[in-house]
Parts: sequence; C-alpha cells; structure tokens
Amino acid sequence: MGRSRLPLAFVVAVAAAAAATFLLRPRSGLIEPAPVHAQQYFTAFQLDRAEDFRSLQRILGLAGLGIGIGTLAVLAWRPPRRLLTRLEARPLLGGAAAGAAISLVLVVTGLPVEAWMRSRSLDVGLATQSWPDWAVDVLKAAGIGALTAAVGGLVAVALARRFPRRWWVPAAWLVLAYGVVAIWLYPIVIDPVFNRFEELPNGRLRSDVLRLAERAGVDVGEVYRVDASRRTTAANAYVIGLGHSKRVVLYDNLIDDFTPAEVRTVVAHELGHQKHDDLLRGLAWLAIVAPAGTFLSQALAERFARRERLGTPAALPAIALAIALVSLGLGCASNVLSRRVEARADSFALQLTHDPSDFIKFQRRIAVQNVADPDPPELLHVLFDTHPTTLERIGAGAAFGSK
Repeated sequence: MGRSRLPLAFVVAVAAAAAATFLLRPRSGLIEPAPVHAQQYFTAFQLDRAEDFRSLQRILGLAGLGIGIGTLAVLAWRPPRRLLTRLEARPLLGGAAAGAAISLVLVVTGLPVEAWMRSRSLDVGLATQSWPDWAVDVLKAAGIGALTAAVGGLVAVALARRFPRRWWVPAAWLVLAYGVVAIWLYPIVIDPVFNRFEELPNGRLRSDVLRLAERAGVDVGEVYRVDASRRTTAANAYVIGLGHSKRVVLYDNLIDDFTPAEVRTVVAHELGHQKHDDLLRGLAWLAIVAPAGTFLSQALAERFARRERLGTPAALPAIALAIALVSLGLGCASNVLSRRVEARADSFALQLTHDPSDFIKFQRRIAVQNVADPDPPELLHVLFDTHPTTLERIGAGAAFGSK
C-alpha cells in the first residue's frame, strides 16, 4: 500500500462514518426542544461556578489528549530501537511486550494532567475518593490496559506478518468481535474490579422500575445499584451488557439524593435505550465503520513507520499512533449519532412517564450536582459530547409540557 492509498483511505473512512450515521440515526420519536435560556433555570452563581470549573477542565482534557497523541508520535518517529530490536527475536511475544509497554508509558505521561483534573474535582466536591484509593484504581486500570494492549500488540504483529499488504481486513473483523465481547463481558468482568454492584432490593423503586418496564414493553434484564458514591458525588445511570449480562445500573447517589419521580425519569430514559436496541445500534455502526477505519489505520501506520517493517514490534508505536488518530476522528463522528440516540431516549422517557416537570427538575439538579456547563462551547460540544446539552434536554421537557 503506497502513499497514494492514504487519500483514498481517508475519503473511504469519512464516507463510511457519514453513511453509518445517516443509516442508523433515529428518524422518529424525537421531541424538538423549545428554546430556553440558562438564566431561567440556573442562578448566576451556579452558572459562574460551572464555567469556572469546566473551562479549565476542558483545557486540561484537551491537553491530556494532546499529550497522549504526542507521546505516541515521539515513540513512532524516534522509537527506542535498541530495546525494540531485542524483541524481534520472538516477534509475537515481543509485540505483546511492546504493546503493554506503550500502554504503561501512556498512563505515566498522562498522570500529571489526570491528577490535576482530579484535584480540581476534589476542590468543588465532585470527587470523594481519597488519593491512596484513587492510586489503587489507577494501578488496576493500568494493569487491565496493559494486558489488553499486550493482546492487541501480539495480534497486530501477527496480522501484519501474515497479511502484510491487507492486514486491515481481518483486523476489521477482530475490532467488531472485540466490541461484542467487551459489551458482553464488561459488566461482569471489569466493572466489579472497581465497584460493588448489588441487585436492587424489593421495594418501591424496584416496583417502579418493573412497572415502567412492563408499560414500555421492555425486558429490563436486571437492575443494579452501584456504590458510585465511594468515588464521586456525580449522579448517573447507564445500560450495558448483552444477553444474560444485560442490565440497568443506577448510581447509589442517584437513588439516595433524588426524588422517586426524578429517578423514574432516569429509569425511563434507560428503558428507552433498551426499547430501541441502542447497544446493538452502536455495534451496527461499528460494523459499518470498522473496515474503513482499519484501512485508514494501515495507510497511516505505513506512513508513520518510516523505516520499520509493520510485522515487527518496532513498528507498534506507529500502528498505535495511527489507531489513536483514527479512533479520535471516528469517535467524534459517532458522537453525532450518539446525541440523537440520547435525545430519543429523553423523548421516550417523557412519553412513558408523562412527567415533564420532574424531567426538567432532574436535568437542572443533576447539572448543578455534577457541576456541568448547561450550554458548553458549540465546537467542543459537536466534537466530544455524547449527549444533548442540558438546555436542549430541558427544552425537550418544556416542549412536551406545552402540548
């Protein structure tokens, strides 16, 4: 694959992302938000506090992203050849070692910014975990990341050696398989490493959840309470898993700090994801985009590798850099679909509960509790946000309430 293939690969990746988003975007069940202003729902103090906190957090987040990309670029263009050459005697094991090492280097180089962001979260009361406990979680995550990267490094070297000109083809299948396995196993293998989960006990909340699920015509799987308060005061909920691992997870501080009616709106939102098979929708997006993404990754890796042969551990930094850049670009593209999917889940929650007042009250309260900016900068929102803005979500509630 020569340099002339890179423009083609770029065009194909853009076209695939656009096509996947167009084909899979929700076309019905969406409520057009009414225009609302932040001052109608938030005090000047709350808005200033959110802006003061989030503005620097955004800068630090971008800096962390830049440090990660920069680290990979340095490793790709000035690799420690003496060390990597020693790994070539056993290329597959060498690829695993190089993959794990790259992962750990990224953890170390990104740690100062991550610690700074966490320190600021402690200052505003958003983070609750002690520094020693946080360090333990960092080590756990680093270990899991290194193990995953080791497998990835081994596979990358094996594919590049076996299919030197078209390793992107089997790589695309493996990316999709990894996505399926990750969604299936994450809630039962990875999540419990960091948090304690318990099935929601019998009581009013569980009855509310089951009643809502019955009205929605949704097999909710299981509903779990997670001890998120050991790490943060932020409240949240999510749906994850496939088959027997499918579940709705509610943060304990969501259950404890919000009214039953507000929690019902959150549960209804998550039921909306289940009703419309949004996890499968995400996998379908990945299936469409993965071949184009791996095609572009190979084209970039061959450009970045310079003198290194891609079937060797020495080329792994170049492959990692290519994958990181492609993943960043495709991630921004997927956020376009994600925001529309989340907007439909909000609309579903309003239609299921017929309670716009508590929906709006929850959106306001969670923004204040999470020190969130209700109306973030447009460009950053378009590129990086997976959900509609708080004002858009309040606007949807206001529009439904005015009917």
